Amino acid sequence: MEKSKVYFTNFRTKGSEDLLKKLQRLIKTAGIGQIDFDGKFTAIKIHFGEPGNLAYLRPNYAKAVADVVKELGGVPFLTDCNTLYPGKRKNALEHLEAAYTNGFSPFSTGCHVIIADGLKGTDEAYVPFPEGEFVKEAKVGHALMDADVLISLSHFKLHEAAGIGGAIKNIGMGGGSRAGKMEQHNAGKPEVDQSLCIGCGICAKSCAQNAIEFFDGNGVRCEKPGKACKARINCEKCVGCGRCIGACNQDATHPVESNSIELLNRKMAEYAAAIVKGRPQFHISLVVDVSPFCDCYALNDAPVIPDVGMFASFDAVALDQACADAMLKQPILPHTVMDNIKIINKDPSMSLHAGTDWKIQLEQAEKVGMGSRSYELIEI
Repeated sequence: MEKSKVYFTNFRTKGSEDLLKKLQRLIKTAGIGQIDFDGKFTAIKIHFGEPGNLAYLRPNYAKAVADVVKELGGVPFLTDCNTLYPGKRKNALEHLEAAYTNGFSPFSTGCHVIIADGLKGTDEAYVPFPEGEFVKEAKVGHALMDADVLISLSHFKLHEAAGIGGAIKNIGMGGGSRAGKMEQHNAGKPEVDQSLCIGCGICAKSCAQNAIEFFDGNGVRCEKPGKACKARINCEKCVGCGRCIGACNQDATHPVESNSIELLNRKMAEYAAAIVKGRPQFHISLVVDVSPFCDCYALNDAPVIPDVGMFASFDAVALDQACADAMLKQPILPHTVMDNIKIINKDPSMSLHAGTDWKIQLEQAEKVGMGSRSYELIEI
């Protein structure tokens, strides 16, 4: 089978071509013009970033892509779905405010923002996916499926559960409605190692279900967190989203089932495959400001590897593989969260986020026919 083509350019500039013009030249060279955009609603799936985080893609990049879509006759809009966890993106009104706060307004990007799963995250399309092993019907933001053309514009970074966040993560997890996100996360429910818990309460602040309670040494429930109290997870309320795992600075919260993170990645890949199946699509990823955690956090840490460049392809799986391969070739930057981490196989993701394996999402996506991990890299 012929290898998928992935196009790449670095962040160097010369002459009169700035980075935005270079991005436009990249996607045009990669063949975006082969898609019939004439009068077509075009969803540009992007992560707007949680306010306080500064690692998300600059809105300038979104405008560069939207301008090309308009030049080709399309009608672009920027989109994402609401989050399952607390924050500034858990409903459409706050999500829009977050997007505008971070610069994604119609005035700066030249196109509107639509929150794909509506006001409360319940406006969803049910997408049959008989090819799936774990997902037979994906619950996807309605506006995302209503679009005639799908473009993913992804910030490639590390991720505490998926290992990496690239095109598959951007589409699969990002495209799921709140119910869809819950379905992807619910393979296992976490528990708290009482010997490590310090009762700080950060985990409870991250829980949208109020499933985390605190008890003192005598088993009496505490009204609020404190040094004398330890967290416990009420499994009847818990939906298994895993947000508390990433929130805990003491590594006290962990999945009960050893395969829950693996199942999350496989479901996420199948969601992504269901969303792109049988429709015009194009995928762009920027390996820049590669932060150690997702842009969902209201803060970001220093990038762990140098900026690499911009990638584009019709194949999201090949694109993620190319970005991951590029990551593995980079030196680990000093004065970052990686300073006190043992580096395994030159892989910052698997070294920092023990128990994750980014290869799983790519393997599953390839298995269900989303794309190929085999690619030809074409540098421009």
